[in-house]
Amino acid sequence: MDVGAPGDVTGDARAGHAQPGPRQAGAALPYGVFSTAGGARRVGALVDDRVADLSTLLGDAAWSAPSLNPFMALGPSAWDDARARLMEAVSNGAVDDHVVALDDVTLHLPFEVADYADFYSSLSHAENCGRILRPGSDPLTPNWRHMPVGYHGRAGTVVVSGTPVRRPRGQRRGVDGGAPVFGASQMLDFEAEVGFVVGVPSGGPVATGAFAAHVFGAVLLNDWSARDLQAWEGQPLGPFLGKSFATSVSAWVTPLAALLAARRPAPPQDPPPLPYLVDDDGWAFDLELEVSVNGAVVSRPPFSAMYWTPAQQLAHLTVNGASLRTGDLIGSGTVSGPSRDEWGSLLELTWGGRDGAFLADGDRVSISATAPAAGGGRFSLGPVDGTVIASG
Repeated sequence: MDVGAPGDVTGDARAGHAQPGPRQAGAALPYGVFSTAGGARRVGALVDDRVADLSTLLGDAAWSAPSLNPFMALGPSAWDDARARLMEAVSNGAVDDHVVALDDVTLHLPFEVADYADFYSSLSHAENCGRILRPGSDPLTPNWRHMPVGYHGRAGTVVVSGTPVRRPRGQRRGVDGGAPVFGASQMLDFEAEVGFVVGVPSGGPVATGAFAAHVFGAVLLNDWSARDLQAWEGQPLGPFLGKSFATSVSAWVTPLAALLAARRPAPPQDPPPLPYLVDDDGWAFDLELEVSVNGAVVSRPPFSAMYWTPAQQLAHLTVNGASLRTGDLIGSGTVSGPSRDEWGSLLELTWGGRDGAFLADGDRVSISATAPAAGGGRFSLGPVDGTVIASG
């Protein structure tokens, strides 16, 4: 996709290497998993441009684990206690004896992904897709305003920011209704999303009001999509090979506690949702996303405009009795706003390929976001990026 000169984006595209961290990270103190040369993987927190080694700073066994899962499973009281201790260590300078420069570490997938589900919760995105794919008909399907529509993805292909993304292969619709064609996708796309990571398991339904009792934090997420494979196979069961090849997430998980100042009233819903989806708190998150391809900004989607809230997504995911496991990843679905410069996918930005091209080999997609800080101003969430490489 010719939208800018390659190489303009800061950071290392190689899998697992240090990615640029959140600015003003002392306000966010996101968690990740890192290693140094010859060292084991362990949990760290990002403090400005340094990584605090929590295995030595806080000393608890969970910090020496190679993923965040043991810590996330401890629940909100443990999360709050650890955050308070970390903030105190940053405030009094005790953290300075336990830090490594960000440039000197390798970052890894921060949590072991148990299950992965992705939703379709932006009204603007759903209407745009309907107009592109079903011109002349109602852009929304009859069920869309009654429940958060979603699909179950593939946990094994969730990768950390910086991991190259190989162009997938599969079947595409044949020319003029002829026999299908097998080969590399010609319509590779990104989807700018926010993902929420489950910490505390459940054995069944989770009410909307219990969201914060189970969800540990948030990541930025790119739900890579092969639109031509998706269009051919998605009749009638929906996404399969078109979305199962790669999902990229941030190397840093921002705890929900850091997003308290980002809460905003959720958009109104009409008709009113069924009782199990009623969200009495009704809050969304004021996250301002930015998508760049080869260093050129192509979109700035607003997460606060999402029609279905994360709490409603979790309630719908579990209402049938489905359990939650530590490390479950819940994708918001493509974040899009009403104006063209707020659309979070190339399917929309090119209007199905009629007004531009999809991703080319060598294109680098970077997604960043900011959120309001408790003391004023905004901080950046851990970014997510990936570079497309040729089909093998």
